[in-house]
Amino acid sequence: MVTLTLKPLKHRGAENIALCFASNASLNTIVKKIKTVQWSHSNKCWYLPLSKESYTAIVHAVGTAAAIDNSILKPYLQKRKKITAADISNSNAAAGHTINVNQQPNAAAKKITNPTATKAWRLCSDNLAALQQFTTQLKLKAYSPSTIRTYCNELLQLLQLLKNKPVESLMPADIKRYMLYAIEKECISENTAHSRLNALKFYFEQVLGREKFFFEIPRPKKPIKLPKVLSEEKIIAGLMAVENLKHKTILLLAYSAGLRVSEAVQLKITDINSDRMQISIQAAKGKKDRMVTLSKAILQLLRQYYTAYKPTHWLFEGQDKEEHYSSRAAQLIFKAAYKELRLPPQCSFHSLRHSYATHLLENGTDIAYIQKLLGHNDIKTTLRYTQVTNRDIGKIESPLDKLLRKRGM
Repeated sequence: MVTLTLKPLKHRGAENIALCFASNASLNTIVKKIKTVQWSHSNKCWYLPLSKESYTAIVHAVGTAAAIDNSILKPYLQKRKKITAADISNSNAAAGHTINVNQQPNAAAKKITNPTATKAWRLCSDNLAALQQFTTQLKLKAYSPSTIRTYCNELLQLLQLLKNKPVESLMPADIKRYMLYAIEKECISENTAHSRLNALKFYFEQVLGREKFFFEIPRPKKPIKLPKVLSEEKIIAGLMAVENLKHKTILLLAYSAGLRVSEAVQLKITDINSDRMQISIQAAKGKKDRMVTLSKAILQLLRQYYTAYKPTHWLFEGQDKEEHYSSRAAQLIFKAAYKELRLPPQCSFHSLRHSYATHLLENGTDIAYIQKLLGHNDIKTTLRYTQVTNRDIGKIESPLDKLLRKRGM
């Protein structure tokens, strides 16, 4: 009996199943009739999109006409499944629907991404398993999706360098050498170094159970940077120039309540309480809920916006109404709104939050209330704004001005 070998095939930027067999007119006729099958002149074989539906169609069409050999395809799918299980949903790892060749097809086809182009695909089996265990533990500890993505990407940086060396074989001295390499050769910032150390510490201590593994590994001192604050005049100049009602509402709402970009775009309609003039921020940074003030001016704008856009669940819907507006899109709105004002490149959507806090402080609001409104755990975080406010510093006269004034200059 002729053998039909199924192989993974990367063709035209997509994953496919290649159908490889010795010249056989009868089998060739059968294969040609499979729905969605195509011929690749460059690969000299028939192929179908890599999906559960394609595999089922092949099995049904071939029947007993050939013996199906999936010994090459199966390990590929198993590795693909492990990468998908790591669930790092960005450009560095795979996300999508995995295929089990022994299961029945789903009623609806799901989009399949290509994991072979990811960093995780190039890992050895030991380190791929380590990445999967790492992600599982983070989920069990109920870390946020954002933190899971960050930590997994930081661990991936190390796993790539190790190649075939298992990460669990490393000792503290190895981690020291690696961090020195990352700082000197990769030129990572102090903040990135802390993030990477946190990820590695979690793996060795929380996944492998090696207590005090990082006891002798030093951390770089973080630079103390002041918040980037916009003046009240520039806030108004930028926001009032925005013509799109949805864009203007997002920016004004974020400034009026000191919201993070993620908090602004993830608001639900039910989070706006006009009776109590409050906005409910749910599961914000650190999984904390808090209440902030609803501006009277914003309430009027929100009513105009609601009438024009009629959102159903999320206050700011994305192109797909089932999804909320993306944080990236909101960042781009900010950049576009303030492009003409030539702000420093460090300014971002988050500068609206910094400006909100600073302006409250300059207007006499107690620092403890500002801490509560911003949702800071530590008052030291809120006290940063005392270093950029003009309320007290603006009253201090430079010695140079005093000298020149005395001389009538």
